[in-house]
Amino acid sequence: MRVTYYGHSCFSILAGSQELLFDPYISPNPLAKNIDIDGITADYVFASHAHFDHITDLLRIAKNTGAKAVGGWELYNWFNSNGLSNTFPINPGGESEFGFGKVKCFAAVHSSSFEDGSYGGVPCGYAFATSAGNFYYSGDTALTLDMELVSKWNKMDFAVMPIGDVLTMGVKDAIAACQMIGVKKMIGVHYDTFGFIKLDHKKAINDFREANLELILMGIGESLDL
Repeated sequence: MRVTYYGHSCFSILAGSQELLFDPYISPNPLAKNIDIDGITADYVFASHAHFDHITDLLRIAKNTGAKAVGGWELYNWFNSNGLSNTFPINPGGESEFGFGKVKCFAAVHSSSFEDGSYGGVPCGYAFATSAGNFYYSGDTALTLDMELVSKWNKMDFAVMPIGDVLTMGVKDAIAACQMIGVKKMIGVHYDTFGFIKLDHKKAINDFREANLELILMGIGESLDL
């Protein structure tokens, strides 16, 4: 699987021939100023929750690419009311088959609201089982024992999880999450974008190494194969 990082919690994964994009927040992020939003390709766009730093560019990218927009029920209604027609709803506990494989939706411990303050639905994460490999994206979340359910559904090859602390898990809890899920590799997201989630990269990588885990901190615009 080829992973490309677009900053904050936005990344894409090429699973076979299908491009899966997650939580697109690019245009307002000064750290991602060199990313050409209109050059991004996607077959699916997954939203973990309704906060602005996860959906700001979703409608634009979905309209540009024709990608299927996937999210919880409230997000699904928001997609449809904002001109998208290629949409699909999924809430925690739900599982569905897509062109690239299976997706299972898991609960996340966080908050969720749209910019006008209206309710954004239950925050969630997603586990993927594809012919190219399996992975878990937690979305914004605290450490939760529900993460043990991910490994009961399927064995994951790696995880993508927040590591910036304050609003989500920090390093210590992300290590515990990896151990619950049963992965040795984690791509860290949701750090450095704002002043209160600055990350000590060297210490974080070393803390993971001491736990016999690999933390991958990608550069914005970087791609790698996992």
